[in-house]
Amino acid sequence: MNGVLLIRKEKAFTSFDVVAVVRRLLGQKKAGHTGTLDPNATGILPVLLGSATKAQDIIPCQDKRYTADFRLGIATDTLDIWGEVIEEKPAHVTAAQLGSALDAFREEIEQLPPMYSAVSVDGKRLYQYAREGKSVERRPRTVTVYTLELLCFDEAAQSGRLDIACSKGTYVRTLIDDIARSLGTVGVMTDLVREEACGYRLADAITLDELKTITENGGIDENAPYYRSVESLFAEYPELVVSEKQAHRFKNGNPLDVARTEAKNTAEKQKIYRVKDREGNFLSLGIIQDDMIKLYKHF
Repeated sequence: MNGVLLIRKEKAFTSFDVVAVVRRLLGQKKAGHTGTLDPNATGILPVLLGSATKAQDIIPCQDKRYTADFRLGIATDTLDIWGEVIEEKPAHVTAAQLGSALDAFREEIEQLPPMYSAVSVDGKRLYQYAREGKSVERRPRTVTVYTLELLCFDEAAQSGRLDIACSKGTYVRTLIDDIARSLGTVGVMTDLVREEACGYRLADAITLDELKTITENGGIDENAPYYRSVESLFAEYPELVVSEKQAHRFKNGNPLDVARTEAKNTAEKQKIYRVKDREGNFLSLGIIQDDMIKLYKHF
């Protein structure tokens, strides 16, 4: 199969575990995912199947959306509730104070990756250093927080929930820690659900148990909401429909003269298109170079 399977990851599964189960249930040799979810996190995990795995490093939309629960007053080595408590600090934050504090984080910000993360330093994952009791120098990374809203907050319990839309590479655990410290206290993430990833929504995803039932009763329905085409990964690129002869040329790796296509009046250098034939079949991605539309990536 060549496409994207939307899986609702449950707790205790790693992202690798999910891919392994999908591969086994579908008898699929090539499979991957679009972004790691921690074992204790739940939510949507788009699984790439077959030729879709070629898109892993070039998916244009890598943004994510989460709902995250948090608690103020404690800090752990992992920045979430499942780590070892390393600090406790009184917290008497009001909902109004918390709401105001969020304003400073709705923008492009610098984040220091947590030690318990999959970021590589000198060829080794940070979590591997952390498990050895070591702390290594980390470089801040620039990320963007598009949406940051307080959904609820219990002032007595000093706990609440956030709605967060952010760019690739954003650590919600770190964001919560930074927000808490800006309020003069500490805090941890207590739950994380990924609601959206790469333009796909959790509402359309299925669990591994549901996938097992589906495979036992006839297999994947390629028109179902939980299954998407390879082309869907590139929905933000404009569509370019070419003639039958042009489609034949392009599929064989030959460039097309932009002036002879529908893109002649909107062509821009380095612009990428979803090239399709007149029957609506996705051929590949094309890029404009030297007044020609050249093959960018074939699937």
